[in-house]
Amino acid sequence: MSCTFDTNVLVYAIAEPPNTKGDRARELLARCTQPGAVLLLQSLAEFSHVAMRKFGIGAGKVRRRVNVWRRMIPVQAASGDDLDLALEFVRDHRIGFWDALLCATAERAGLQYLLSEDMQDGRRLGNLAIVNPFRPENAALIDRILPP
Repeated sequence: MSCTFDTNVLVYAIAEPPNTKGDRARELLARCTQPGAVLLLQSLAEFSHVAMRKFGIGAGKVRRRVNVWRRMIPVQAASGDDLDLALEFVRDHRIGFWDALLCATAERAGLQYLLSEDMQDGRRLGNLAIVNPFRPENAALIDRILPP
């Protein structure tokens, strides 16, 4: 199974003080040593922006965190074709453009799951399913997607 992470999961991974969602986010990212997980460049860029703007983390520290993830997990960038699919998702599913672009890139990369707290759990966009990794009822599915 293949998956990627929405920006919110990455942000929880740096939450201070530690909390339940932060612990879960760090655990899931640590499981990505096995093939199947991909980070999207858009999520890393959004994470970087939020970490610096909202949390006041310096650019050097953000870069080090992002580079740790990049060494562990392959990164997929958006392409021109993703823009067309994103606009279709906006039109057909009435979701925001940036979420649509994230989903379009994941879909083109052949990913099956997008782990996100912010998008509708269980929603499908093409072959991509949205799964909230913080909902207890999704634990068995998450364990199949990213084995412990």
